[in-house]
Amino acid sequence: MSPLKPSALCVAVCCLMVLPGVGAAQPAPAKARARELGVPLGGQPGVLDAITDVPGVEVGHSTLISGQGRLVVGKGPVRTGVTAVWPRGKAGTAPVFAGTYALNGNGEMTGTHWVNESGLLYGPMLLTNTASVGAVHNAVIAWGVKRGRSFELSLPVVAETWDGVLNDIDGFHVKQEHVFRALDGASRGPVAEGSVGGGTGMICHGFKGGIGTASRKLPEAQGGYTLGVLVQCNYGRRRLLTVAGVPVGEEIPDLQACTTGERPPSNPIIHEMPACTKQGASLPSYPEGMGSIIVVVATDAPLLPHQLQRLARRVPLGIAKMGGLGEDGSGDLFLAFSTQATSPRAGAVSAVSMLDNEHMNPLFEATVQATQEAILNALLAADTMTGADGIRVFALPHDRLQEAMRKYGRK
Repeated sequence: MSPLKPSALCVAVCCLMVLPGVGAAQPAPAKARARELGVPLGGQPGVLDAITDVPGVEVGHSTLISGQGRLVVGKGPVRTGVTAVWPRGKAGTAPVFAGTYALNGNGEMTGTHWVNESGLLYGPMLLTNTASVGAVHNAVIAWGVKRGRSFELSLPVVAETWDGVLNDIDGFHVKQEHVFRALDGASRGPVAEGSVGGGTGMICHGFKGGIGTASRKLPEAQGGYTLGVLVQCNYGRRRLLTVAGVPVGEEIPDLQACTTGERPPSNPIIHEMPACTKQGASLPSYPEGMGSIIVVVATDAPLLPHQLQRLARRVPLGIAKMGGLGEDGSGDLFLAFSTQATSPRAGAVSAVSMLDNEHMNPLFEATVQATQEAILNALLAADTMTGADGIRVFALPHDRLQEAMRKYGRK
């Protein structure tokens, strides 16, 4: 990644916030999601409208929020975390078929050489901030050592986006216990969204971003398969944000990031950030287009690794519909996996299924739709956040989104 990157439903077990002097888990407040606001996105969601609609998939977060005021490297303020996605749950030891794709490679996703070589993903996928990739990578291995699974988890898949605008990213606040909390706390239920886990300090299209998820359930005539998407959203320009064909970014050009501090931010990238008014800054206040987005696609459809790579290559179509460009400073990295059985029951030969390529089009469409919705859900779930050096990033206002949708006849 470039060092210049400025880049609903919730249950308590899904969202753990480490607050000053507070050790207990705190649930993030539920906010209306895209479908509850009447945004027309197409397709039929699963019961939870989340990646956990795919049988076996579990998601866990560990959220670190502490401190306020002037940035002191190593002390805070801290606005970061870890998200874990288990394809077969914590107890599952069999690998899944998987494939990856990079729209633009200015980012990191460890373990992908072996995923693409073998066609298999062993263990969970972790999402965090750029400077914490190494710590999270080591922690996953340590988690495996404690449980006799070190060989299985020796090449973890860990992906990142940069949260250095709101977070003391150079303070290395993500520790082994936080990774363990995300891994052990993962569940199959509703997924917390917005400023949680790895998405805690992220910014998306100039609004507060973070974690988002969505799913699609295909009709029985198309196989009845379930497909789910989870995103860590930290990319994009405000003016390009588009929702269901509506130029939302053009309709809400204000509410730009600003600082509440008495002194300019210490980060040279945003040193000239303006002071906050009631409505924030009126123009983009830091270099746009240098964020990133990580996307995880899960399905129970019987797909082989090369087909999952095809699925991952459709993710950018959903991002493009939201206004993403895959810009030079952006790390746009995607992984898709199938939960069908991969291990032989006996002997050295596995009998696995493969969906006919001619029947993949509904899954392509589901991937595009769910990616769009997951990004929007990330934006809708996030609250306005004030972080390092008093920098404030505003949430996408639900009322103004709905107003824009009505203006263009989309609601």
